Amino acid sequence: MKLKIAGIPIGWLLGNKQPQVGDQLPDFTVKNAENEKVTNLDFGSNLVLISVVPSLKTKVCSLETAHFNHVASRFAGVKFITISNDPVALQKNWCAAHGIDNIEILSDSDGSFGKATHLHIPLFNHLARVVYLVDQNGKIIYYQLVEEVTKQPNYKPILSEIKKIINQ
Repeated sequence: MKLKIAGIPIGWLLGNKQPQVGDQLPDFTVKNAENEKVTNLDFGSNLVLISVVPSLKTKVCSLETAHFNHVASRFAGVKFITISNDPVALQKNWCAAHGIDNIEILSDSDGSFGKATHLHIPLFNHLARVVYLVDQNGKIIYYQLVEEVTKQPNYKPILSEIKKIINQ
């Protein structure tokens, strides 16, 4: 894996293989804005976009999450989720300050998602930046690892894939 932070290779820190296209999304538990446990099985029968970010406190993560919140309203039937390591209280305050109302923000402060997906970067205690599309059966149908953690994902292929899947 070619994962980097500020140009420094760190992919070796992640260890095991991350879930790829064709794999089932592994089981994990995160917390929602009400501090309730949510599992991958709770995502329902929708197409789900999962945007994985290190921390909403950073400019890049903030911009990415705001961007997905903006475009989510254009895709009825697609559930947009952002997962970060931030605690629930920080996420709630961030959402209130940024008018986030089209996506669900979930906290992996306990590390279940990071461990299950092998996306936790132990040296930095944050998640790598990844975008998944997961079908109604929990199968990963799109995967984009953002090799430079300090950069935003390439939105165009993600949104094109959603449009293709929902025939828009």
